This record gives sequence, structure tokens and C-alpha cells, in this order.
Amino acid sequence: QVQLVESGGRLVKAGGSLRLSCAASGQDISTYAMAWFRQAPGLDREFVASIRWDHGRTAYGDSMKDRSTISRDNANNMVYLQMYNLRSEDTAVYFCARSIRQYGIVPTSSPGDYDVWGQGTQVTVSL
Repeated sequence: QVQLVESGGRLVKAGGSLRLSCAASGQDISTYAMAWFRQAPGLDREFVASIRWDHGRTAYGDSMKDRSTISRDNANNMVYLQMYNLRSEDTAVYFCARSIRQYGIVPTSSPGDYDVWGQGTQVTVSL
């Protein structure tokens, strides 16, 4: 059974940068697309970014497009989200997720396409 554990969330000032990490254990994730979502209090879970199993393609949600970079290290079963120029509206719990399908061509943005989720890491951006 694969487990995902996010880390790196913390309090950061607006305009700052942050790198989130997602460590997978129990199973090799190298054949699955991976994604980051976020959820702020009272709001729905929102797509942030996804990456194809072979690094070949990435996708970004509108909220953090051009302010984030998703990457992965398949050799170490890790996924990362580098975030730049953070804003107060980026405050949320950030979740790492593994896709349902293996070897997908397009990394998707729908939460329903992901079946394994981490517990999340809190990112708080202060003014």
C-alpha cells in the first residue's frame, strides 16, 4: 500500500518562495502521474499542478501558473512543488496525490483521477 507524506509547508511572507516535498513509500510511483492540490478553509479542493510519470509533460492550474514548478525524482520516489512570489490567497493545505492510471499520456487536473492522497502540509502566507 503506497503512502504519501508531504512536507515543507510553513509560514512565509508574501513574495517569498517555498518548496514542498512529497515522499512516497510502500510502492514505486514512477509509472504514475502525480499531482498537487490545495484546499483553503471553506473552499473546494483546487488543482495546482501535475506531472506525467516520465516527466514528459506537466500541467498547471490557473491559480499558480507561472508561479510554481512541479518536478519529480523517480529514483527516490519523490515529487516536489516549488512555489514563487507567494500571495496571501495561496494559504491552504497542500496535498500530494497519485493518479489512478499508470502510464497516462496527459497528467490530469481532476481530483477524481487520483486515488491516493497524502495528509497535506499547511502553507500560510502572511502579508
